[in-house]
Amino acid sequence: MKESPENRALPSWASELVSLYESDAANQFILYGNVQDRFVLPASGPSGLAGLMDFFLRVLLPRFDVILSYDVGNGIRVEKGGEVLSKWPGMKESPEMPKVPRAAIEWLTRFFRYSANLARLGQQRLQIACIVKSADLVAPVLMGGLNFDLSAMALLLRGWSTDAMLAEHALVTFLLTENLNDLHPILGANPRAAKIKIPLPETGEIERALMLLQPRHSTVLAQFEGNLSALSSQLTGASLNAVESLLKLKRYHEETLTASDLVKLKKQLVETECQGLIEFIESKKTLEDLHGQEKLKAWLRQDIALWQKGNLQALPMGYLLCGPVGTGKTFMVECLAGEAGVPVVKLKNFRDRWVGSTEGNLEKIFRLISALQRCYVFIDEADQALGRRDAGGNDSGLSGRIYSMIATEMSRPENRGRVIWVLASSRPDLIEVDLKRPGRVDVKIPIFPTTTPEESWHLLQALCRRHGLQFDEAATGVVIKSIPPLLTPGAAEALAVKIYRAVQANGRSPAEALADSLIGYQNPIAPEILQAQIALAVAEASDLDFVPACFRNAGAMRASAEDLKC
Repeated sequence: MKESPENRALPSWASELVSLYESDAANQFILYGNVQDRFVLPASGPSGLAGLMDFFLRVLLPRFDVILSYDVGNGIRVEKGGEVLSKWPGMKESPEMPKVPRAAIEWLTRFFRYSANLARLGQQRLQIACIVKSADLVAPVLMGGLNFDLSAMALLLRGWSTDAMLAEHALVTFLLTENLNDLHPILGANPRAAKIKIPLPETGEIERALMLLQPRHSTVLAQFEGNLSALSSQLTGASLNAVESLLKLKRYHEETLTASDLVKLKKQLVETECQGLIEFIESKKTLEDLHGQEKLKAWLRQDIALWQKGNLQALPMGYLLCGPVGTGKTFMVECLAGEAGVPVVKLKNFRDRWVGSTEGNLEKIFRLISALQRCYVFIDEADQALGRRDAGGNDSGLSGRIYSMIATEMSRPENRGRVIWVLASSRPDLIEVDLKRPGRVDVKIPIFPTTTPEESWHLLQALCRRHGLQFDEAATGVVIKSIPPLLTPGAAEALAVKIYRAVQANGRSPAEALADSLIGYQNPIAPEILQAQIALAVAEASDLDFVPACFRNAGAMRASAEDLKC
């Protein structure tokens, strides 16, 4: 498994593995992450794409004498060296190799010890490799307390790296799992095992894969001939399995891949890979679609300009959007992403009731985030989703583990300029202070309802236009003054629908329907709740320039809605 000139095209994770093994720094490797994908074989070796098992056999382990694999479905398989294995006395005593995990791991351990003893006696020195597929099914994370059989299994597997006899022998073992958190903690916390993350393919690897696939899919890729790098960039974030499946499906339907359908296809690929854990949003909105908030928009445009120039040190690690319910926090994220020309990864449904599953889901999401070149990561209702440092014993510590994983990911310095986290909440006071500190969230953006009847009118008029409603300015001039302030986009949308309904159902003119809808109008958010949420947004703001003058006085936060009019 020595890295040589013919193997210099190895992916970074494989190069790291080779270095650790050749230097005797490790002989057991826990490979996690994108382990189910296909991989580009080095150009100088057998060309093409291969699964991880074939990558081991053809690239990393061709010089090994015996290569064994195990999974709970197929049991032990001899990938190479069957003739050598047949000479082992244990094989003659029990020619039927066991399938049950405990028996299989014990069988493998006996063979490893036998080979190590032969080497010590100077009789034969075999290079042996063993690959345990889906190791999280063989020795999974504990569920519901201590399980002696699972713990014993984990200890046996860990012994392959900690037993002095085996560690000195030419033995290398691999434990494969998609999520590190799904593995028994005895294995995951083993300091003698090297934990290596296999990431989703980067743009360059996708391009090399497309070059290999192009001869079989020339019609599908016709529009990208000579420009596969642009296509690769658009597909970054998808696995090679997903990319190849896409090309096969297009070829079956005799369709050509076009630039116009790439956004939709990438969304499908990424969401399928993450199994509903995220929503992938490519936005066509810009900050021009955002009503008001001029000073805020100027600040955000400066950040985007710095991003596009590559001046990454001046960029924030994250934003916190805070304001009353219905003020359009999600809409602002879409406008921000559209203006910057980058996708939004929206986290959703990542919590699971099974032990370890939530942490595993977050691992999948983080793999996607690290694969994308640039993106916003959006967490709505962040006060509920992000967990707490100490949530008590009601959830068996899950909330604390979520908090720890997200806090660690948010503060990775290498993500500055690549990943910008966007948290949104109407109750920012419930988000842990550590998650809101600089280095995780650098800019806190308050979003407010309208402050004057004129602002309310411009917002309402814009939303009514979406429903095809046009107002006679002369007829509405008097009515405008009665439009309430402190109108959120959500409340304005509800009012616009009410006006549209009156026009369609009652035959009223838009101006008449507007006047009728304002009679007895009540804000859908209770005044005291609205005032409290405005106060929280003001308190969180990182710059008072983002706050309208009428909201800056803390005393005003305790005033009535009438007093809050600007």
